Amino acid sequence: MKLQHYLGGLEGLGPVSTETRVFVEPWETRIFGIHTAMMALSTQLALPATPSTFATIWTWADLRKGAEALNPFDYFKYRYYEKWLGGISGYFIANGYVTDEELDALTEVYYQNPDTALPVAGAEEIDARIVRYLVEGDSPKRDVDVTYSFAEGDRVTVKDVPSVEHTRLPGFLRHKSGVVETVYDGAFTYLCDTNADGIGAAMPVYCVRFEPSELWPGNTETNFTIYADLYAHYVEAAEAVAPAKAA
Repeated sequence: MKLQHYLGGLEGLGPVSTETRVFVEPWETRIFGIHTAMMALSTQLALPATPSTFATIWTWADLRKGAEALNPFDYFKYRYYEKWLGGISGYFIANGYVTDEELDALTEVYYQNPDTALPVAGAEEIDARIVRYLVEGDSPKRDVDVTYSFAEGDRVTVKDVPSVEHTRLPGFLRHKSGVVETVYDGAFTYLCDTNADGIGAAMPVYCVRFEPSELWPGNTETNFTIYADLYAHYVEAAEAVAPAKAA
């Protein structure tokens, strides 16, 4: 899914939305709540058991790869939380929680009568687990030993890794070189998912500084700098440039 991640730096894409509200429509809060509950009940978390029938793994990566599986034209047509809804719905169907026919039938019920009462779970154990998840969070940082290949000041080049389901690598940085600004302490997982971009176990993350003149030669201002936090899997040592010979 590179297309949506190749937009940075492109021109002529139309007006940019300046909407600052987190939720624009009331239904968007419910979609966010569903995603949060799925995150909290995901089976890879070491939290107390509940009577919930949700028995699979759900991560930010699952949400994003589901939304990004939409036809590219649909992806740019739908609102932000509409894409979340598409990803969540596809996940529930793929994992056997509901069928296409059942979802279509329920959708028709609410289309015909929007005032139809919504289902209520009501299990205190489920609510308690969700609240605990919201308090404790689910950090991608892991307490494991890792080897740092680069140090602050090292020059690195961004690789053009194959994108598998979802990528955290902006398209405009591929093949570009920058300087390591910060080496973050510890190791980090890929959105609690190990299937995207070939990223496996927790690894170092580097903050890399890029000069805009190198990203967009001859087509940018020069009074700013771009920083990107990049997984170790995304970068390699930059090739040394031979010094120019004296005339």
